Amino acid sequence: MTMDVGLLILQVVIGLLMMGHGAQKLFGWFGGQGLRATTDWLAGMGLRAPRFWALMAGLAELGGGLLFALGLFHPLGPLAIIAVMIAAIALVHWSHGLWISNGGSEYSLVLLVLAAVMGLWEPGAYTLDRFFGVALPQPQTFWIGLIFILVAVAFALLTRQHRSLTASTGSAGQVAS
Repeated sequence: MTMDVGLLILQVVIGLLMMGHGAQKLFGWFGGQGLRATTDWLAGMGLRAPRFWALMAGLAELGGGLLFALGLFHPLGPLAIIAVMIAAIALVHWSHGLWISNGGSEYSLVLLVLAAVMGLWEPGAYTLDRFFGVALPQPQTFWIGLIFILVAVAFALLTRQHRSLTASTGSAGQVAS
């Protein structure tokens, strides 16, 4: 029971925080810039179809956070968080090293690992999956989803337009989650 309570706390806290990041990107809530500024920010980093990727990032954070918090359709919530964290590390944080104090990937890496571990575990006792008897095939769903994510992120990164260093920092003043 103690493990299940711990998993529930992790799911709810991380899920709600991810939902907040998604709401920042999509709607400008909680001090965020909204979809237009997120689109401009991603365009400044050279992503092709920046509105599509801004929408995908916001939906992955908002929807993935919601699924993660509720423990619904496991492991889709953790996979959505993994996708956003891989993109954040690759696009924003990698060039700054590891530590967050330098703008590095430390925070995103912690969230990525936490989501991966949660995605590989079975849902805890206090999840909607358990309540409704939902069970996606495991571990196949996780591994197939991870492959899909890696291909999508690689595609986005490999098809980037090359821009000057000043344009790649963006003007929206956002920090990737």
